[in-house]
Amino acid sequence: MAMNFRRSRAEEPEINLIPFIDVLLVVLIFLMLSTTYSKFTELQVTLPTADAEQPRERPRMVTVAVAADGRYAVNGQAVDGRSVELLSAELVRAAAGQHDLPVIISADATSAHQSVINVMDAARRAGLARLTFAAQRPLPGGGQ
Repeated sequence: MAMNFRRSRAEEPEINLIPFIDVLLVVLIFLMLSTTYSKFTELQVTLPTADAEQPRERPRMVTVAVAADGRYAVNGQAVDGRSVELLSAELVRAAAGQHDLPVIISADATSAHQSVINVMDAARRAGLARLTFAAQRPLPGGGQ
């Protein structure tokens, strides 16, 4: 038996760059798409002002004012607490048994969203289904 003592030539390793380039292109496309849509996650909402004509006649209605710190006033009378139950009782008293009266919500621009939701919940509990939100006229010169 003869042994082969010749050295075999070592094959030079080849690096295949095509899969590497494919992966890099996929990562590049992903990064381009994700950075394009990132600006839509930071929306700055500016609420519109209404430039409607004032109604000529004043039908009977219930107005609820919401202050910036969360206090309520029904038809100009301050509500003692901030709970939905107290506000609902005040709305029932102000409506005096009429369930078709509109409820006008005048909320401060800086009031908490939860305060307005509480007014809507109290109106639902009081059986008043007609809700309207008040807006102010824009000031001359484009100011708020």
